[in-house]
Amino acid sequence: MKTIKNPITWMPLVIAVSVIAGIWIGVLYNKHNSSVGEAKVSEILSLIKGGYVDEVDVDSLIENTLPNLLSNLDPHSVYIPASELAAVNEDLDGSFSGIGISFTMLTDTVTVNEVIPGGPSEKVGLLPGDRIMLINDSAVAGHNIPNTNIVKMLRGEKGTSVKLGVKRKNSKKLLTFEVTRGDIPVNSVDAAYMISPETGYIKVNKFGRTTSDEFLTGLLNLHNDGAKSFIVDLRGNTGGFMEMAILMANEFLKAKSPIVFTRGRDRMDESHVFSDGTGGFQDAELVVLLDEYSASASEIFAGAMQDNDRALIVGRRSFGKGLVQRQMTLNDSSAVRLTVARYYTPSGRCIQKDYKLGDRSDYDMDIVTRYERGEFYNSDSIKFNPELQFNTLGGRIVYGGGGIMPDVFVPNDTSGITNYYINVMNAGLLQKFAFEYSDKNRETLSSAKNLDEFLKRIPDDDELLQQFVSYATRNGIPARWYYINISRNLIVNNLKALIASDILGRENYYKVINTQDVTVQQALKELQSGNASIPLSH
Repeated sequence: MKTIKNPITWMPLVIAVSVIAGIWIGVLYNKHNSSVGEAKVSEILSLIKGGYVDEVDVDSLIENTLPNLLSNLDPHSVYIPASELAAVNEDLDGSFSGIGISFTMLTDTVTVNEVIPGGPSEKVGLLPGDRIMLINDSAVAGHNIPNTNIVKMLRGEKGTSVKLGVKRKNSKKLLTFEVTRGDIPVNSVDAAYMISPETGYIKVNKFGRTTSDEFLTGLLNLHNDGAKSFIVDLRGNTGGFMEMAILMANEFLKAKSPIVFTRGRDRMDESHVFSDGTGGFQDAELVVLLDEYSASASEIFAGAMQDNDRALIVGRRSFGKGLVQRQMTLNDSSAVRLTVARYYTPSGRCIQKDYKLGDRSDYDMDIVTRYERGEFYNSDSIKFNPELQFNTLGGRIVYGGGGIMPDVFVPNDTSGITNYYINVMNAGLLQKFAFEYSDKNRETLSSAKNLDEFLKRIPDDDELLQQFVSYATRNGIPARWYYINISRNLIVNNLKALIASDILGRENYYKVINTQDVTVQQALKELQSGNASIPLSH
């Protein structure tokens, strides 16, 4: 294959043909119906190929211009190269092929943090705390290898094997394990536990292919544990598959309740979706948590709940993504995610925030703009367009055009934030200390029968804080006790949550951290006060 010899020479071409390259795709797929413009594109590309001063690989030229082409559309239409498609998709596909561990790069060494139960690594005897020194006889310790490269070395096709050289505390010799790669689940539900005697808490991190099944399993388990009401936490959930949000909403709605409708230029992209009445939690009280990073499918679910007066929305204004993308795979296994429709909540509002075609600067800075004008701390700073006013089924006023405004606004909690806390957070010292503490005390901590017993085995708050401050000092962050005391509860609670997560699993992180999470605690107060009773009041 021919290559471009001089990148400085051809870079202007990347910009110059960014528009015509996309039309060239139309030429490839629709030669018989090409327009004058498409014919011009074909002619220009032929001229470049035949007469440009340097030898040029036209395919590479087009490949480099496609992202720029789609950037001239809305902010969510994107081109995905073939080399990146698998990685982009696997986060939502529900599984990938690998060895079944999570790891931390501790002092430039791959340290096993968790071995997934039933996965390939557990089957061969890999343990939390193991240090991976060799991967297929290549040294990976002490070489500053990026995490992404380690992941690529460990993942691979199902049925293939990878040989690991492992250092373990109780062995002087390097241990060798040959692990056969297999399907590793990618979970969408981080936690599902009883947060009070009658309330179940469910944290959903994405809307992937398995989300509905995981969510329903969580609901049923909590119901069996006595849950009569639920908190669904969608904070930080940037979305995924619309179908999963629809299935989740169906669990809470009476028959024939509107969930969402879409409208596009093509009739096949238009649809009206209603609940079918089979949901098993139609009478349960419900609170949905949102923040500025809750987007897309999160907003579809929350919008359906709010517009049907079915749930109380608590937190901060959501992201504001009301566009629907369809992913289309091209002949070379690359793909285009193209916006084909807008979606509308049951009241008829499109919650998509403003954007300009081809100009993403303001759109990308929107979260920062919200912060700067004080929106994270005061709901009065949020201004909706009065022309985009709608009414819920029960007559409550809601607005389109800029995300979903919660029924109960909870400002961002900054009570424990100090320069000291920011410095140790930015240096990653909370996570590093928690992992090192877990690693040193793994045997004692992992034998605890439950979380309460586990927490009793951790030093008391004063001792834990002192140990951390000494650790931070050794790692370049000097002790400043005036600020440390202000951040005391925040630091200690985070350390306990991180240690619990390292030893007992991710769900236990939320069990600890939620005890001081102001939004979660506000949700519990709303439930206890009867404010999420059905139907919601005007």
